[in-house]
Amino acid sequence: MVLGNHSTIPEFILLGLSADPHIQVTFFVLFLWIYLLTMMGNLMMMLVIRMDSHLHSPMYFFLSHLSFLDLCLTSVIVPKMLENFLSRTKSIPIEGCLAQAFLVFSIAGTEVFVLSAMAYDRYTTICHPLVYGQLMSKQLCRGLVWGSWGLSFLDALINTLMTLNLDFCGAQVMPHFSCELPSLLSLSCSDISINFSVLGCSAVMHAFGTLLLVFFSYARIVSTILNISSTTGRSKAFSTCSSHLTAVSFFYGSAFLRYFMPNLSSPLELIFSIQYSVVTPLVNPLVYSLKNKEVKEALKRMLRKGLQHLRWRTSGE
Repeated sequence: MVLGNHSTIPEFILLGLSADPHIQVTFFVLFLWIYLLTMMGNLMMMLVIRMDSHLHSPMYFFLSHLSFLDLCLTSVIVPKMLENFLSRTKSIPIEGCLAQAFLVFSIAGTEVFVLSAMAYDRYTTICHPLVYGQLMSKQLCRGLVWGSWGLSFLDALINTLMTLNLDFCGAQVMPHFSCELPSLLSLSCSDISINFSVLGCSAVMHAFGTLLLVFFSYARIVSTILNISSTTGRSKAFSTCSSHLTAVSFFYGSAFLRYFMPNLSSPLELIFSIQYSVVTPLVNPLVYSLKNKEVKEALKRMLRKGLQHLRWRTSGE
């Protein structure tokens, strides 16, 4: 593939997390287990929300999409990482690298928008409970999700298409386990000032636009909760937000540091990337299932139905 005027680089080399073969085997087993648990946890969350009528509300509508996004994000990154742990070449075609960078950017951007929509949902639940159904209509919820996908796709497309105009020359060794736009830009021998400016603007719009919505939503939520006279009522109101705040903290912190500070040293780059692309998709379903009473009750109901169905089939045979 030809990029720019004179670049004919066919592939990149992903150095990954370690060059030691024994450590690579250990990492393969570890990340394989993490990937399987992530898949199982997020698929279970999506299934429970879809099957249980008690969870057919805007909050869980957004949560099911969050689980789907986590599933997509980890599936874009981890399988290639696992392949490279057992491969000698550890290469990725430049087309595949650009595709991976595009998907990571678009999915992560969509997740940021969905997290901010969930903050607005918590705000309407606590601050405007009497008109919650009118404010959070099905049409609005679907519009927020599709709008999140559309804006993130467009943003990722613009940044990725601009990368096609860059020249990549010399040894194209990437000290990373996946292709991300900051890592790609740092390997170019072209003038990347415009690319970094556009990427920075994209990150700022994603970060401060959505983070401001989260901040103002929770500022109003805290103000409303502090006016509740009942201690039990305060505790219940805070508990409805704790899971979402945990998810926001995990994802926003690592993802924004990764894209706002693209010239970090390699170990920190790897840590932040693993945090938001591997660890967070694993943690989110655990946080929402362990800290949410409604989800735990729905899981119990689904397990009981499954056991009853199994007993009925066994007795019928």
